[in-house]
Amino acid sequence: MSLDLSFEQVVRDHQAMVFRTIYRMTGSRENLEDLAQEVFLRLYRALPNFRGESLVTTYLYRIAVNVAQNEWKRRKRQERPLVSISEETNAWEDRLEHPAQNAEQQMETREFRLLLEEQLQELSSIERTVLVLYHQEERSYEQIAAALNMPIGTIRTHLHRGRKKLRGRLQQAQGRATCPVTR
Repeated sequence: MSLDLSFEQVVRDHQAMVFRTIYRMTGSRENLEDLAQEVFLRLYRALPNFRGESLVTTYLYRIAVNVAQNEWKRRKRQERPLVSISEETNAWEDRLEHPAQNAEQQMETREFRLLLEEQLQELSSIERTVLVLYHQEERSYEQIAAALNMPIGTIRTHLHRGRKKLRGRLQQAQGRATCPVTR
């Protein structure tokens, strides 16, 4: 099988994962296709030097994280606020709500998701990256460590700190939301 056919198969097999990862890490659909294309372009350029010491998915996650971090830096330079994932509601998510939830419960769930995504964007890039890869992409410590080229202990530390910061931010934000405004 030629390199071109192998690359085409890699793209077909992993494009959903790349799109999902970039989307979750940047929190926006803006430039999503361009960013995913950049991930696969970098992979294509690197394939001749790929030694096969790790899985292609591990290599792809590393590239996707780098592309997402470059996007964060670009946005920071432009001083544009990130668009929340929750602002871009997918129709399929609405259809997947548990049928036993009433309207109030559904609204609370949506508001919590929006708050969660908002607070996730406030974490450091490494904490956000580790949380997204572990909780949303369901990667193991080992897979994350390989993708980020970090020791497993460091991954665990960032995951613990990220969870703690996120929990505190959520509690603080929910406390503000439930407290009456005093004038």
